[in-house]
Amino acid sequence: MTDTSKYRFNHSMLRVKDPQASIKFYEFLGMKQINQADFPDNKFSLYFLAYDDKNSASTGAHWSDRQGVLELTHNHGSENDPNFKIANGNSDPGKGFGHVCVAVDNIQAACTRLEDAGYKFQKKLSDGRMRHIAFALDPDNYWVEIIGQNDSEKTKDVKETDTGSYRFNHTMIRVKDAEKSLKFYQETMGMTLIRTNENPDNKFNLYFLGYPEGSPATQAHREGLLELTWNYGTEKDPNFKYHDGNAEPQGFGHIAVSVDDIDKACARFEEKGVSWKKRLTDGRMKNVAFVLDPDGYWIEIIQNERLKKSNL
Repeated sequence: MTDTSKYRFNHSMLRVKDPQASIKFYEFLGMKQINQADFPDNKFSLYFLAYDDKNSASTGAHWSDRQGVLELTHNHGSENDPNFKIANGNSDPGKGFGHVCVAVDNIQAACTRLEDAGYKFQKKLSDGRMRHIAFALDPDNYWVEIIGQNDSEKTKDVKETDTGSYRFNHTMIRVKDAEKSLKFYQETMGMTLIRTNENPDNKFNLYFLGYPEGSPATQAHREGLLELTWNYGTEKDPNFKYHDGNAEPQGFGHIAVSVDDIDKACARFEEKGVSWKKRLTDGRMKNVAFVLDPDGYWIEIIQNERLKKSNL
């Protein structure tokens, strides 16, 4: 048997043009590089970043035994191509993935620090009606939501921010049919629905799902959440489809779940009747699989190396 309570929403993968610029940005947000994999024959490299400070959620853990990891994929040479551009997922024809989110201690101070460093914003705290969230832009114009772990009214006069307290809180993807996606992520992937935010006036709902994670003080202190955004009515349109990020134009690649026993987990997924992008037995990489969610987003399945060593 496989125990879904031991599963972890391990990472989200984003393609980047220039890894040095991207790593510099995410390190400025307090992340640290915890792993790297280079594939010179295939001309790409993978960089794994996460919060790894003394006060972080998974300090010192193996990269596969964490939630809240960011994988940056770099295809060699893209940094020198003036025509190379990433699709950030928020405009057609590449609309699907929405953003990653970092939860900070004192949101006003954190946003000021980013702005003082010269980083741009899609939405500043002072923009619009929602004065408790902001969206920074990374070097590829991916949206990085900034939320506060503490009440923004209580932190408005605080001038300091400690990146060691930050959390990679969630990843957002848009879904066509909320009912189908919620059923899939709960019954097939084993996640728990933690919170629902209904917005009937604006005709959309937000659903936050995740795996068990200790006893965080609030949702904003967590890592490894998945946010599903559903715009009313899309489920009724037979021609409506979100972009999975892996067809052109490319950007977001996948989310990844680490499991207690990859062979048994994949056997369970098979029993659940999932659609596969890649079974364990397909191709040369026998230690990873890719499941497809109802919208065709890729979900990588990897072995949690703390719980069981992989075969390769």
